[in-house]
Amino acid sequence: MSTEPSSQFARARIDARALLGLYDPPDSTDWGPIRAAQMNAGSQLALFLLATNVIGAALVALLLAPLLPIWAIASWGAVTAAVAAAVTFRRLAARRQSARTATLRDVRDTMRDGIALAVVWSIPPLAVSMRAEASAALGLWIILSILMTASAVAMAALPLATISFLGILGVAMAGMLWFVGGPLFSAAILLFTALLIIGCFSRARALVVIRAGEIALAERDQTVSLLLREFEDHGADWLWETDAQRRVVRASPRFAHSLGLDPLSINGMPFLQVLAGPTWESGNFSTALRLLADRLKNREPFRDLLLHVTIDGQERCWQITASPRQDDEGAFVGFRGVCSDVTEQRASADKISKMARLDTLTGLPNRLLINEALSHAMTEADKWGSRCAFMMIDLDRFKAINDTLGHPIGDRLLGRVSERLSQLVTDNEMIGRLGGDEFAVVVRDASNPAMIERLARQIIETLSRPYDLDAHTLFIGASIGVATGPRDGRTAETLIRSADLALYRSKDAGGGTFHCYEPQLHVEAEERRVLEMALRQALANGEMYLAYQPVVAADSGRLTGFEALVRWTHPQLGTVPPGKFVPLAEDARLIAPIGEWVLRTACDEATRWPDPVRVAVNVSPEQLHNPAFVAVVASALANSGLPPERLELEVTESVFLKEGTCAIQVLERILDLGVRLSLDDFGTGYSSLGYLSRTRFSSIKIDRSFVTQASRGVPEAIAIIRAVVALAQSLGMATTAEGVETEDEHLMVQALGCTKIQGYYFGRPLPVDEARAIATRSQAVAAAA
Repeated sequence: MSTEPSSQFARARIDARALLGLYDPPDSTDWGPIRAAQMNAGSQLALFLLATNVIGAALVALLLAPLLPIWAIASWGAVTAAVAAAVTFRRLAARRQSARTATLRDVRDTMRDGIALAVVWSIPPLAVSMRAEASAALGLWIILSILMTASAVAMAALPLATISFLGILGVAMAGMLWFVGGPLFSAAILLFTALLIIGCFSRARALVVIRAGEIALAERDQTVSLLLREFEDHGADWLWETDAQRRVVRASPRFAHSLGLDPLSINGMPFLQVLAGPTWESGNFSTALRLLADRLKNREPFRDLLLHVTIDGQERCWQITASPRQDDEGAFVGFRGVCSDVTEQRASADKISKMARLDTLTGLPNRLLINEALSHAMTEADKWGSRCAFMMIDLDRFKAINDTLGHPIGDRLLGRVSERLSQLVTDNEMIGRLGGDEFAVVVRDASNPAMIERLARQIIETLSRPYDLDAHTLFIGASIGVATGPRDGRTAETLIRSADLALYRSKDAGGGTFHCYEPQLHVEAEERRVLEMALRQALANGEMYLAYQPVVAADSGRLTGFEALVRWTHPQLGTVPPGKFVPLAEDARLIAPIGEWVLRTACDEATRWPDPVRVAVNVSPEQLHNPAFVAVVASALANSGLPPERLELEVTESVFLKEGTCAIQVLERILDLGVRLSLDDFGTGYSSLGYLSRTRFSSIKIDRSFVTQASRGVPEAIAIIRAVVALAQSLGMATTAEGVETEDEHLMVQALGCTKIQGYYFGRPLPVDEARAIATRSQAVAAAA
């Protein structure tokens, strides 16, 4: 329990709106008991208020008897008495309802009491104003002033009701005196009314402050009682006291029990001897005990001093706090303090600290401990002028095993990996797991580069050996990035980043190898970062455009269509080649919006070409793994008006490598729209014949590398082209030879049986206007023929 909110309430400036009962302040103060105190204070003088109203009504009746009819005066008196009685009974009834707490509504309802009393008491001034009787007005002024003063005293605890009563009645009296006595008397009664309201508000505020202080004191008393009771009932804390000679006096039973001694035998013993235990005779004191001795000798207060004591052969950890004591004359008389046995708490804290630095799956040091070890190694290397190293290890093909065989097998495989890594380390290295399938090695002394390379090769070789798990023989590998400090980074964060860049190079090289950090890697990473930021804005800024490369029939050279190729020209970076920004778009998950823009733009342009010239658009695997891509294709065709048979989507074999995706279903639904499919770069990847049987391709594109080699007379390339052509003919597919740049290459692929040709010999990628002109001219030539 805390007394802070109420204490702050008592010291703070009271909010006038809360005092009036208009709203609850947005703080932690509970206004319920405060409002209850206001209601109770108002009910204590309820009978006084009733008597004041009755006596005042009688005096007013006597005063107005010569001026008004008896029935009117009697009626007004009866109404006044009834209203006063009703208000009194409401106040007395509210005392029981709001004994502990009261709501905003309870306080607001009192305003109706004030308004009701003010209305009935405003009738006599209005009557006198109409009669314009000066003597009666003076007498009424005196009576009502006394009534207002008495009511301000009786209702001061409820300022909302009091202000309502005084304000309305004061205005009525001011109006009366304006007509009878002039503006001076009217201003006087208004000033009097304002003073009464201010006094009433001040008294109400004082009541709230007093009540808040009482609540704070009550809460404080409860808190102190609770703390004392808990302290008396708690067996892990105890009090101790020494005299000026640092000897124990008045030893508490719990203090003696914690030491395993009799309280009487402890009294008079040196406090340090009691704590030293068996080490007192030998003088082999701990550092903490010597520090305690110095504090006691210098008469200095201390707090939370940790001390290890031996009790019955078992070591315990105590936490000691104490302050020096003085007598009435200021002379030092000893120390008084408290001890706590924190052995279990310290053991738990040590266990938690250890768990926070170890990986729960493998038992290896985790990222936190690895970072601490690397920081320490770099500090030592800088201190002695030596080197340290950091290796970042990423497992190859682990994700495929985790996805196909499940996470339990993947977790067990990580355990086996950690066991093999643990067998490779010496006292000079620390191996840990960073998370997922990433591990790390901190090499404290890396002065010998050959040793680092040897360890990296040993790790790759060890992790690449097969693993036998649940009748499964699993094969994975490892890629490693190495950074040496302080050459590759003067802080732990920089060195880790350098190793990560080196690891990225190893992964790009196909895995199963290691690379050391080179400054060029940082340059490439920065260039990649800048390029990615620019690529994210390329579409919005209108920096991308399409070029169209002609595709012709091999036998006649007739134009059959164009392949749409995306190009990017940045205002500062210039023309960025597709081989650089397309892979970046795939890694940054930007290929989907770019691919959709290419598709829609190409379809819109193809509608301007004569029928049956087709447009071919490359589609990435990421697009085909999204079921919504079918709707994108349908929308592009519908919005452009392009017939589906004039659109050809080119896909690569990589779309089939990822199992468990919806790529096949997406392709089938696209075929159902009437769109044609082409298998691009056939022969350069896995070239499984199963891909051709999975869906209905209309053509196969032979990569330019085979065309180039075949033109040089390489028999293997010629055999591959013939085999692909024969396979396509047997499946009813067309074949397109890419990269044809000379007439000899044209004649060769034509002789080998290719049905379509694409390459610089027939046209480079053209701007949209030139492609449109060629399509129109080709159609005109075909029509003339």
